[in-house]
Amino acid sequence: MHDDKYESLISRPILSAVALDGSEPIAEARHFARGFMTEVQAVHGIPVSERAMSMVQLVVSELVTNTHKYAPGPCLLDLEVSDGAVEISVWDTEETLPAACPADPGRVGQHGLEIAMAVCRSIEVRREPVGKRVKAAVVLADDPGGNPVGRLM
Repeated sequence: MHDDKYESLISRPILSAVALDGSEPIAEARHFARGFMTEVQAVHGIPVSERAMSMVQLVVSELVTNTHKYAPGPCLLDLEVSDGAVEISVWDTEETLPAACPADPGRVGQHGLEIAMAVCRSIEVRREPVGKRVKAAVVLADDPGGNPVGRLM
């Protein structure tokens, strides 16, 4: 494939979405994310590092877990690859925006947002006309030197 064809592939977004009613195990959301990332690589030919594959599943797991714990009703999980990253978007019915808790080495649980913030290039939380949406972006490829790429500083 010529470079210009490859560039046109990565410049177009690749999308997938699933509605969850809250009764599914969190593993189903991780499985959906892994399938999407595998398709991005196998069907669309876009390189996905092992780190990115793992981080996308981790972030999906944390965000969907938070939704299941704190928001009544359904949620929507959207995944979109664009500009060298996968954007993970989770919408739910709860209007209260999540916030990272202050550091407390004795605290058990409530680390999901902190984890996502540590491994993602960006995090955005916003209210919607109904509920809220949390978006997180994970870079697909590590840098050429082999160092993992993460948050923008």
